[in-house]
Amino acid sequence: MKKNVLAVLAVLTACVTLFANGSKDSGKKKVFLITMDQMDQHWVQVDKGAKDAVKELGNIQYKWLAPDTKDDAKQIECVNNALSAGADCILLAANGPDAVTSALKEAAAAGVKIVYVDSAADFPGEQLLATDNRAGGFQVGETLIKELTSKGITKGKIGIIGVNAATESCNQREFGFRDAFKKTKFTLLETQYCQGDASVAKDMAANFITEGCVAVYGANEGSTVGVGNAVKEATDKNVIGCGSDASDMNKSLVKSGALLCIMAQNPYKMGYEGIKSAAKVLAGEKVSPAYFDTGVSIITKSDL
Repeated sequence: MKKNVLAVLAVLTACVTLFANGSKDSGKKKVFLITMDQMDQHWVQVDKGAKDAVKELGNIQYKWLAPDTKDDAKQIECVNNALSAGADCILLAANGPDAVTSALKEAAAAGVKIVYVDSAADFPGEQLLATDNRAGGFQVGETLIKELTSKGITKGKIGIIGVNAATESCNQREFGFRDAFKKTKFTLLETQYCQGDASVAKDMAANFITEGCVAVYGANEGSTVGVGNAVKEATDKNVIGCGSDASDMNKSLVKSGALLCIMAQNPYKMGYEGIKSAAKVLAGEKVSPAYFDTGVSIITKSDL
């Protein structure tokens, strides 16, 4: 009887070991995508690109982890969970440059490779695959100036709504947007932060419009949705909204005229090429360039 019990225990132990080391036994490397949140369609497209690349390669075990909202502590928890689950590589869109650094150091010390998509942390990674956000913000600013000028408006206040002060990708868009207005007579107001929440952004945009702003700019998907909805409901039909990220909602706001334009990234390419880069890194190959520009374009109503 004792021998039978010992035999059963031995089999169970072997099964648990096999489950825990499933990726090693199958020859597949574990890659985790960790984004800023699960809310924005932008991240859904990054995940879609990653999944398609995984299907093509056939040697990657993949999972998407993300906080429900933009939150440093929750993103750190995602990194720690990936490490505990035996990650070989993490594709990370860092919520901020500093908060997640300690968790990344621990992961790297355990041999985990770091590839950044969209936004990097202040910690060495194998590669960054992202939009030239400053150039994109500048192009939005140029498009807005052209529209305002065509209406005979050459001065006035412009409101800006960002995500938070730590999200570098959105900060770069704002810097580029502000750059476009340097030689104009427009006054760009202090940035308000909505944490990516469209309803909060809508209230902020409505306040800017009440203050008499001639235009309002949103630096990410949620803030841009808020801007578009505020412009749509505004009694001042001359105020102009513009922003970032080509989600279906933002496209519909451009199509309806609530938004003049949006900066379109290529999140699918970030995920697709990110997985390809992760596979190369895990195969011992060097990836280049260190910064992979995934492209940017401006979408107006005529493009839709």
